[in-house]
Amino acid sequence: MSLQIRIKKLIDQISVGMHEREEIIPVALLGALTGQNTFLYGPPGTAKSLISRRIAKAFDNPPYFEYLMNRFSTPEEVFGPVSIKALKEDQYIRKTENYLPKAEFAFLDEIWKSSPAILNSLLTLINEGIFKNGQELEKTPLKTLIAASNETPEENQGLDALYDRFIIRLMVGPIEIKENFESLISSKPTLAEIKVADEVVIKNNEWASWLKKIDTVELSQDTLTIIHLIRKELSEQFEELGVYVSDRRWQKAAQLLKASAFFNNRKVTNHSDTLLLRYCLWTKEANREEVERIVNTAIEESGFSPEVSLAELDRKKDELDKEINVEVFYQNDVYETHNIKGKDYYKAKITFRYKTGYYNDYKETTRTFYIPVSKMKSREAFKPLDSNGNELTGYTCTFDGQGSCDVKITGLEGRYDSEAHFTPKILCSKGQKKQNVNSRLIDALKNEVKELKQTLRITLELCEAKQSEYMANLYSPFVSEQSCNIALNGINQQISDLKLRIKDCDRLKGLCSA
Repeated sequence: MSLQIRIKKLIDQISVGMHEREEIIPVALLGALTGQNTFLYGPPGTAKSLISRRIAKAFDNPPYFEYLMNRFSTPEEVFGPVSIKALKEDQYIRKTENYLPKAEFAFLDEIWKSSPAILNSLLTLINEGIFKNGQELEKTPLKTLIAASNETPEENQGLDALYDRFIIRLMVGPIEIKENFESLISSKPTLAEIKVADEVVIKNNEWASWLKKIDTVELSQDTLTIIHLIRKELSEQFEELGVYVSDRRWQKAAQLLKASAFFNNRKVTNHSDTLLLRYCLWTKEANREEVERIVNTAIEESGFSPEVSLAELDRKKDELDKEINVEVFYQNDVYETHNIKGKDYYKAKITFRYKTGYYNDYKETTRTFYIPVSKMKSREAFKPLDSNGNELTGYTCTFDGQGSCDVKITGLEGRYDSEAHFTPKILCSKGQKKQNVNSRLIDALKNEVKELKQTLRITLELCEAKQSEYMANLYSPFVSEQSCNIALNGINQQISDLKLRIKDCDRLKGLCSA
């Protein structure tokens, strides 16, 4: 039986009778398999203690401790009573048997309601794996601590360090689906006592061996890309979300991803493993959903990390696109102009009508003006010039912003129709192919486009091959199929984008041949 199948059977057995906990129990179990602590967040009555007891049942009869915290809790109730016999001998020693310091699995409900004395000792216990019992430092066998509360710790209460030790944070809400709710209230109470088959239950020697093997799993380049995207987004939204992820938390979270890969018979992490980061990075209810969105988006946008930089290929394609257009096509309309004393002018032949002296009897006269090219983008009035560059004071010109120029006669409005229009003559329109294009340059550009297209084709083939391999290893008992589709969407989009890039190379090739 493969390790993946074994873990799947184990999850099925410890999940019997548990509704809508399809990801909570597997992830909490993965935390226990990795030696990580889990925080269950949610209202009372959502089976948080039952989840903890079921996780413990996955292991071979481990010492288990459970306690409901309150503000009157004393260290004796958690760490054991003081030995009266030892006290008579002037030694302050606790009798820790059957209490937290001797437990391999522990569940502390309403953890944040406890006293500072308990929480401070708890931090040392779970952080260093030791319990100071009088003058002695006892090594604790605790594999995982599961804590629960319907609130996250308040700020400025000195609980940040302890809260940071709970690498996995799971939202445990009431049952939402109608059929599941009816099944719950119609059936017998769900019990913690279940039978786990000997072939799947986890032995102590196995657990220790697996921890060493998990360390040999590698984080893939895809995983590192996703992590960097998440870190960047969290940094940019720090003012809004207030989410700080310590280096220790990132390291522990990476161990969780490695463990996921290991128990799925892989030596390298993939996208399905990184989905677990959704349970590692949020800090309070107000940012939980946004952090999950950030993780999902990073996974969806990352796709695969190909051997070549897609950003660099895009930059190259954009440069080729720009160069081809500059060399082959006019970038702006080209007008017929004339040079007078080093400056360019439009030559305008404009016809005006004037009265002959008889009633409504008009004749026409045509005059030639030279209009400065520099005035075309302006709406300011100016004077035209004659062929010698002299300003014609009897006329006023104004461009209309649409490429046409209004020419008015000043001083003789009563005799002349005072206004006429002129539009500069376009020799070549914007986007029109140039004449006498450098054929050697065009051939060189064609070759560059060909090479780029070939590189994109090779990258596409690698991504498609990787996609097939990925889909074959996509399944994970720790992540739902629906969640895995998030990663698939990003990969499919990347492949689709590569195909569009290749098609765009054909467009560039066509421009060279236009």
